[in-house]
Amino acid sequence: MTDKIAFQGRPGAYSHMACVSAFPKLEPLPCPSFADAFKAAESGKAEYAMIPIDNSIAGRVADIHHLLPRSKLSIVGEHFIPVHHCLLGVDGARISDIKTVYSHVHALPQCRKIIAELGLKPVVFEDTAGSAVKVAEMKDKAHGAIASELAAELYGLKILKKNIEDEKGNTTRFIILSKTARTPEKKKGEVYLTSLLFKVRNIPAALYKALGGFSTNGINILKLESYLEAGSFHSASFYCEFESHPDDVSFQHAMDELQFFAADIRMLGTYKAEREGRK
Repeated sequence: MTDKIAFQGRPGAYSHMACVSAFPKLEPLPCPSFADAFKAAESGKAEYAMIPIDNSIAGRVADIHHLLPRSKLSIVGEHFIPVHHCLLGVDGARISDIKTVYSHVHALPQCRKIIAELGLKPVVFEDTAGSAVKVAEMKDKAHGAIASELAAELYGLKILKKNIEDEKGNTTRFIILSKTARTPEKKKGEVYLTSLLFKVRNIPAALYKALGGFSTNGINILKLESYLEAGSFHSASFYCEFESHPDDVSFQHAMDELQFFAADIRMLGTYKAEREGRK
């Protein structure tokens, strides 16, 4: 068993911070892309992959819904971290000097207000920490980055302004992926989540009928997202998360009904809900 956990980005990225927070004894393994992080866990190069799936301001991380159906990994846990963005610049820079700001495609929408207020030109970069590296290398007072305090420390940048996210409570939810599926033993008092993928035909009430078993069995659906298969408008695929454990009778009845109306059902994993993150 490897002692590494893969993440997308460079040291100082929020995914790196999530790895350290959830698995302090594992070595974080930086990967250039989400696909590379998936591959690291699939190949055994890493025991886990720490992958962001939602942000409380910017919404879902779309790339993940492209990668999950093609992956053989299972979801074995979730983890939440608060995200406090900083505006970073090179030594000697002032806020008024910044004209262009770099950051990850998902971080820029979390800071729309200050970007508009300062009249900055936002530029999408590979990740937050990578944007800090780029700004440090350019050594130009007109260029800034949106990244973490840790990234500023690691790459020698000046923090021009802290907590620049649009809303307090900005939080990113991560899923923890593993090559080995692990269904936890059900314990009294714990809340368990199950994630799955399924397809429905493009016919009236197909989704309503597919999900009917969840309603009749009193199962709470927390997340339901659709996306089209490449090159097709005739059927939709759905990513679904709900509160239930496979040992529950209600779970089994809901699955029986789902199987009758849906196709290509793939269980992604059952895992314990993180109480603190869901408060």
